[in-house]
Amino acid sequence: MIWLKYLLKKLIYSLAVLFGVALLVFFLFHALPGDPVSMMAGQRSDVAAREVIAEDLGLHDPLHLQLYKYLKDLSPLSIHPDDPSAKKKYNYHALLSLPSGKVWVIKKPYLRRSFQSNKRVTEILMENIEGTFWLAIAAMAFATVAGIVMGVIAAIHQNTFWDHFYVTLSIAGISVPTFVAAILMALVFGYYLSDYTGLNLTGQLWVTDPMYGRQLQLKNIILPALTLGFRPLAIIAQLTRNSMLEIMDQDYIRTARAKGLSEFVVVWKHGLKNAINPVITAISGWLASLMAGAFFVEYIFGWKGIGAVTIKAVQHLDLPVVMGSTLMIALFFVLINIVVDIFYAIADPRIRLNT
Repeated sequence: MIWLKYLLKKLIYSLAVLFGVALLVFFLFHALPGDPVSMMAGQRSDVAAREVIAEDLGLHDPLHLQLYKYLKDLSPLSIHPDDPSAKKKYNYHALLSLPSGKVWVIKKPYLRRSFQSNKRVTEILMENIEGTFWLAIAAMAFATVAGIVMGVIAAIHQNTFWDHFYVTLSIAGISVPTFVAAILMALVFGYYLSDYTGLNLTGQLWVTDPMYGRQLQLKNIILPALTLGFRPLAIIAQLTRNSMLEIMDQDYIRTARAKGLSEFVVVWKHGLKNAINPVITAISGWLASLMAGAFFVEYIFGWKGIGAVTIKAVQHLDLPVVMGSTLMIALFFVLINIVVDIFYAIADPRIRLNT
């Protein structure tokens, strides 16, 4: 019963967050300039074609009715007309027939169509999500390993050169904006030193070769992953250092040393094991942040992902793509937070008992 109450509460909070984000992007859509009909139909289209598009987008409806239709498009459970055009548009599966020729359906959230390509926004995002996902994973792996090692070394060599060096490096990582770091990394290692590093200024995870077909190019992920991982690396290094400094003064650490255990075992097995909890919290929070923070990194390195697609959509005022990517990033935040909360509740029953 406690587990059910805990999960239900988290689910309600998550749905409230997604609802708030949906409201925000909807009103942002109506606040920004631009004519969706002209973008989709072209400036020279006839009046009839423009009216059909406006009717399909619901632009003639009052604002509250447009909001209702938008939320209904996003909802996986909704009511729609039982006709071929509605089924083709929403690709739904009927659950229950209702009066007046309507059906209660289950469907994927409908994020509308791109103003530029008239392609479903869902298809555009799913085609590009792989690149952003692997870039975020690679950046988080680099930040986690390097940050923990730096933090431990700084802690066990407190007030020495290495301690001051790693602290200064972490402060620089926090202070330098990601897009500035991306430009510097691309110029230095992908352009000026490319003959030595073998790295490209721009590139994608998959490259299609005319002779050999689709090929995986892992070297192209190195520079964007390192750039994207700088900021979380700095946070993880500082958290690890501070946590290790507290743990290394505990009685059980002195007892382990008195037993004759090697310094390596004392530090990495006993010390780090008990100092890692705040680091795990940072890692879980940063993973979702990296999905959103990859926008400028993808754009600068020519990386195929949601970030590059979203920036391009902003440049062309392709608002459905911008709205769809915003909702997808919000969904990632919510899902990751739910998973982290569940893990914490499993590890420490006091968390769910106090909620």
